[in-house]
Amino acid sequence: MKKTNIQKLAIAGLFCAIAVVGSTFSFPVFASKCAPVQHMVNVLCGVLLGPAYGVGVAFTASLIRNVLGLGSLMAFPGSMIGALLCGFAYKKTKSLTLTFLGEVFGTSVLGGLCAYPVAVLLMGTPAGSVAFYGYIIPFLISTVGGTILAAVIILSLQQTKTLKTIQLRLDDHV
Repeated sequence: MKKTNIQKLAIAGLFCAIAVVGSTFSFPVFASKCAPVQHMVNVLCGVLLGPAYGVGVAFTASLIRNVLGLGSLMAFPGSMIGALLCGFAYKKTKSLTLTFLGEVFGTSVLGGLCAYPVAVLLMGTPAGSVAFYGYIIPFLISTVGGTILAAVIILSLQQTKTLKTIQLRLDDHV
C-alpha cells in the first residue's frame, strides 16, 4: 500500500512538472492564456491516479505557473474543476468517453463560469468589461486541444494493453 502511494506521488510530481513546462507552450485567446498541456495532464491524472491526485496536480501546477509568471489566476478554476470532473467520471464509470467529456465540460463550462468571479474579485477586472460567460470559449479551446492530446495517448496505451498494466501496477484504485 505504501509503495503504491509513493509511486502515485512520484507520477503526480512528474505530471505537475509536465504541466508547468508545458505551460510555456500556451497561446492567448481573448482574455485567457490557453495551455492545452494542463488539460492533457488532467485527463492522464484522472485515468491513472484518480480525482484527488488530479486536483492536487492541477492546483500545484497552477500555483507554480503563477509564481514563475507563466500563468494567471485563471489557471486555477478551469484546471482544478476539469481535473475533478474527469477524475470522478473515470472513477465511477471507467468510460474514457465520459472522462474526456468531463474534462471538457468541467473546464470550459464550470471552470469558465467560476473564472468570472476570480477575474472580477481577485484580478481587478471591471465587471462590465467581460460577460459572466466570457471565459467559456477560451477555456473550451484550451481544453479541447489538451483532451485530444490525452485521448491519443490514452487510446494508444489502451490499444497496446499498457494502460491496464500501469493501472494494475498503481493498484487500480482510481
